[in-house]
Amino acid sequence: MAVTAHDVAKVAGVSQRTVSNVVNIPDRVGAETRKRVQAVIDELGYRPNPHARGLRTSRTGVIAFVVPELDIPYFSDLARSLIPELDQRSLTLVVDQTNGDPDRERAMLQGGSVSGTFDGVLLNALNLTAADIEAAAATQPIVLLGEEDYGPGVDQIAVDGVEAAYVATRHLIDTGRTRIAALGRQSREAGTTAQREAGFVAAMTEAGLDPFRYMSRVEYTRESGAAAMRAMLDGDAPPDGVFCFNDLLALGAMRAAWERGLEIPRQIAFVGFDDIEDGRYSMPSLTTIAPDKATIARRAVEMLTERIAGRTGPGRREKAGFELVVRESSAARH
Repeated sequence: MAVTAHDVAKVAGVSQRTVSNVVNIPDRVGAETRKRVQAVIDELGYRPNPHARGLRTSRTGVIAFVVPELDIPYFSDLARSLIPELDQRSLTLVVDQTNGDPDRERAMLQGGSVSGTFDGVLLNALNLTAADIEAAAATQPIVLLGEEDYGPGVDQIAVDGVEAAYVATRHLIDTGRTRIAALGRQSREAGTTAQREAGFVAAMTEAGLDPFRYMSRVEYTRESGAAAMRAMLDGDAPPDGVFCFNDLLALGAMRAAWERGLEIPRQIAFVGFDDIEDGRYSMPSLTTIAPDKATIARRAVEMLTERIAGRTGPGRREKAGFELVVRESSAARH
């Protein structure tokens, strides 16, 4: 016989409403009670019936995770962190790729609310406007995961891209690099790109170095990183340090430097951003900014489920932490 919420409530000594809140809106339950109820849920193997819950609440139990590109490992890493958070609440994650197409980004938001396909959306948008986001948030719960500021009307969790890029660039400066390149500028200077560029410029300017001498406009791919690096190495005074706006760029750029016979990090150092698994096993291993993906996933799901449950009020803009993980690609010169 299947374990019910009544069974959990009886063993834990709480009401069925409390059990429901632990599953669906954990922030509404005190830490001690939540821990006790969760232990009973785990012990008894209780799993809410999503179909029955949907009939009672007109919900689908489905959350959309809308991202620009599935080829960027950061998003698959984040999905991996989101799934257990959603599993605890008996919610299912579906992933959609927009390729940054604003029409598709809008369609994902509008389609979910009109058809009732999704209970809520975790969104990393590239080309929507504040008006687009505001209109969508009026019809369904949304939490933004990117760094672009779409105004105060929607919940958002992201790292401080300016501060993180400053720390990455400062690390290169502190290891003695003076000709430092930035790879990651894009045609649309907003959100992630703008913040990382701003942090780079701030650190370089503070150190009395020219931030714009080696700044390349590229896509966030290995191929683009390699091509941009080759072009810089063909110059009269190639860079001796490179801050890449994501790890894929850094891996491509390091490959190009290795092909030219440069010693990494003695002749040129690299720092990436995202802490993807490939960077831990590259030769040399890649120094990178590691966003706190676990916190991003946890708070995104908490904020979204609170909105689904009917929370009102202004949007919350929260910052997740990050860490500079120093590896072989940027060791100090000897």
